[in-house]
Amino acid sequence: MNDAEQIERLAKELLGRSLDELDIEEQEVLSRVAAGTYIGIDASEAAQLHATFGERMADRVAAIGGSWAFIIAFGVVLFTWMLINSEVLGALGIKPFDGYPFIFLNLILSMLAAIQAPIIMMSQNRQAAKDRIAARHDYEVNLRTQLEILRLSRKVDRLVRIAMRTAKEVEEELSGDAD
Repeated sequence: MNDAEQIERLAKELLGRSLDELDIEEQEVLSRVAAGTYIGIDASEAAQLHATFGERMADRVAAIGGSWAFIIAFGVVLFTWMLINSEVLGALGIKPFDGYPFIFLNLILSMLAAIQAPIIMMSQNRQAAKDRIAARHDYEVNLRTQLEILRLSRKVDRLVRIAMRTAKEVEEELSGDAD
């Protein structure tokens, strides 16, 4: 029996449908079940393999920008900026380069937000794509597990029938010898 016939037989036996009625993922799972192979790489590894440089960079920026270390460091920078431009430079006799109301600081913060927001959105889109790959992977694992359980259940049922038949034959022989 060739591979296609074996996969068709598994589809009818385990899923109760012909191979043509199954979607591509189910056909791939049946192919792996028939071949006795496992799923290849992990879902996150699959997503990482297809990531472009920009996507990997967006993930790094989002990871750094969404950390407590960044928030604390940025707060320190802002506080230092305001402190220097309010009292420290004035006490030294130097005119502050960005005095209160800190217009230059507001410009820098606006530019940072304008750049950081789309980068974080790109990272979120990438995370959604990773989640879709993980969901597809989970579905495949679950389907494969169900198929393997069905196969094992049918084998156990077959072995039980054989054992019952053998026990019945032995019982008949024993009852025939006793007469």
